[in-house]
Amino acid sequence: MNAITRSVLSHNFRSSFQYVVFRAFSNEAKNINFDDLVKGKPIVVFMKGTPVAPRCGFSNAVCEILKLHGVKDFTSYDVLSDDAVREGIKKYTNWPTIPQVFFDGEFVGGCDIMLDMHKNGDLIKELQKVGIRSALLDAKDNSDGKS
Repeated sequence: MNAITRSVLSHNFRSSFQYVVFRAFSNEAKNINFDDLVKGKPIVVFMKGTPVAPRCGFSNAVCEILKLHGVKDFTSYDVLSDDAVREGIKKYTNWPTIPQVFFDGEFVGGCDIMLDMHKNGDLIKELQKVGIRSALLDAKDNSDGKS
């Protein structure tokens, strides 16, 4: 433990022992079943902030990509409001970064994967698999003169 960490711990807690006990009890009290959080929902995003007020550029990018495809409603969890969710989702997926996106209970990836899927057209197909028609298909139909 470095000097800065010791200083923070001693300032915020009476001893590092109390910090360890606090973390042990807080983690023990939070047995989160991530299967329950992601299964049975078409789209789930673990993000920093909320879809209305993202608190990170990558989380915002995922929301914007989904909006571009006409996805208005999806389940989201703000990892900044709960450390157990933030750390737990990383262990659940073995993926180190946030945001994390799930389609129909299956882990898709983060912002970079979503961006790649958007660019190469795979996102349209994946959205169809969960019962969502991409708004980009409608835009393409309209630009071709079809209705």
